[in-house]
Amino acid sequence: MGRGSVTVKTDILRDMVIVVLKGILTPAEYKLSETLEGLLSIKKIRANLVEVGRDKLGGIITEQTGEEVISFHTDISTRNGERVMIFKLTSDLEKKIML
Repeated sequence: MGRGSVTVKTDILRDMVIVVLKGILTPAEYKLSETLEGLLSIKKIRANLVEVGRDKLGGIITEQTGEEVISFHTDISTRNGERVMIFKLTSDLEKKIML
């Protein structure tokens, strides 16, 4: 979906898989985000990229966890180049892992 992030961290909390990607913006995007118009443009373009791959991302989570993804939420910070993705699952994965 692009050049990739610098770091990725994943947490499981109850029925959610939370993925934090850091360092995903290019130097040009940081410069562009200095204006409101540029910031909104980056958010829109990046949101469209994620939506195109949404089914594939959900499939990866399902494959790795054995749980179906029932909803997906994401946002990107143009201040620090961080994206947060939350995959809501059909059941409490944390509880299953702890058993």
